[in-house]
Amino acid sequence: EEAIENEKEGTNKTKTWRFKAENVRDFAWASSRKFIWDAQGYSEKGVDTMAMSYYPKEGNPLWERYSTEAIIHTIEEYNKYSLQYPYPVSISVNGPVGGMEYPMITFNGPRPTLDKKTGEKTYSRRTKYGLIGVIIHEVGHNYYPMIVNSDERQWTWMDEGLNSFVEYLAAQAWEENYPSRRGPARNITNYMKSSYQVPIMTNSESILQFGNNAYGKPATALNILRETIMGRELFDYAFKEYAERWKFKRPTPADFFRTMEDASAVDLDWFFRGWFYTTDHVDISLDKVTKMHVGNQDPEVEKAWDREQFNKEPMDISDMRNKDMKRRTHDKPELLDFYNENDKFTVTNSDRNKYNGSQKKLEDWQLELLKNGKNMYAVDFSNKGGLVMPIILKLVYTDGSDEVVRTSAQIWRKNTEKVSKLLVTDKEIASIELDPYWETADVDVNNNYWPQRAIESRLQLYKRKKSKSLMEKYNQKLKTDKDEKKDAEKTKKAA
Repeated sequence: EEAIENEKEGTNKTKTWRFKAENVRDFAWASSRKFIWDAQGYSEKGVDTMAMSYYPKEGNPLWERYSTEAIIHTIEEYNKYSLQYPYPVSISVNGPVGGMEYPMITFNGPRPTLDKKTGEKTYSRRTKYGLIGVIIHEVGHNYYPMIVNSDERQWTWMDEGLNSFVEYLAAQAWEENYPSRRGPARNITNYMKSSYQVPIMTNSESILQFGNNAYGKPATALNILRETIMGRELFDYAFKEYAERWKFKRPTPADFFRTMEDASAVDLDWFFRGWFYTTDHVDISLDKVTKMHVGNQDPEVEKAWDREQFNKEPMDISDMRNKDMKRRTHDKPELLDFYNENDKFTVTNSDRNKYNGSQKKLEDWQLELLKNGKNMYAVDFSNKGGLVMPIILKLVYTDGSDEVVRTSAQIWRKNTEKVSKLLVTDKEIASIELDPYWETADVDVNNNYWPQRAIESRLQLYKRKKSKSLMEKYNQKLKTDKDEKKDAEKTKKAA
């Protein structure tokens, strides 16, 4: 009510405000007689911060519900993953731009839509999450690059990319199934396989597809590093160490890469080189699966297995068509001998003697190995996209059970184009799926299955309209205002 009353008329009076701040690199302020002022205190580890929102009545009900809460939520979450927010205030202003950040103050644009006929204000799903998201993002810029003071004109990703990543973590903590655009691996695949891109480590002035390059791809890379490469606990420790180590300093990309490695004691050169210095993408193909058995050398078992495999082969087309052919041996059975009664898979005493002799030379553990009955599968992979990544397999067994097997990216260290993985299982495998949770940003999941799956698609049918010739168009009657009015009335009635 006070804000509504204040906006009715201006004033000729003047007032002087003096602002003082420590450890800031920029400055902004906002003033309007239309502003509603909403504030809420927040305290953590002895640091008191006043979260404040300035917005006109046109911003409600959206702003009164979400703005100040989003500020506090951002500080809580960013403190968890980065560093302690050091400033006494954090302000969100419904200002003249969609989103812009300064130390302790941000300008954020989304607001409800007013129906001029009914006076009703409504907002879309996109507007709601657009407001929450932009406040998280812009307040988050206090951490990157206002405090961790990277050069955004040289390395845009060091503030926009890192901030977008932590924004993703904060947004997911806002509510279940929060619709984040940047962070999930599956959301970056179309960009990753496009030819219209440059490496992340490109000067800001030369970037193509600014949003994907500086925001989306770095955020996704860090999320993959956290979820798939390093694990949450180790990543969070190293990432927080980077923020603490470089607060109020001027880090370069090398400082970030080095800190993540030495704080975690993990070699990440291969990851940073591929994701930040190239435009390669992830496309690992599951090419072939070879099922193997450990032979126990027992001729009774081995030759029976050989016969079974032989019988699984399809019959030769000539043999199939000659099946009812009259043979000479039909009339003269005396031509049949020992070899007609015993095929090449017949077990002989010589085979048995050889087996018995070899068994006596084996130690107990070797005999046990021959009897274990394990299933062995050699799985071949090829790297079609250029980026090496961990191999994550979901194994589904014939009894319906399943398990996920993870192999680190080090499997590619001697050959970055083709590798094989040996799986030894107690149960028989029915199917294998590569990257079952879509966590590596694989751009083509259709080559991730054994047995191979059919590619699903959907055809859309439509009736093609007959086009008019130039002569028909030329001879068409020119419509008058009266004709236009009639057409409008017909359209209105049809609606």
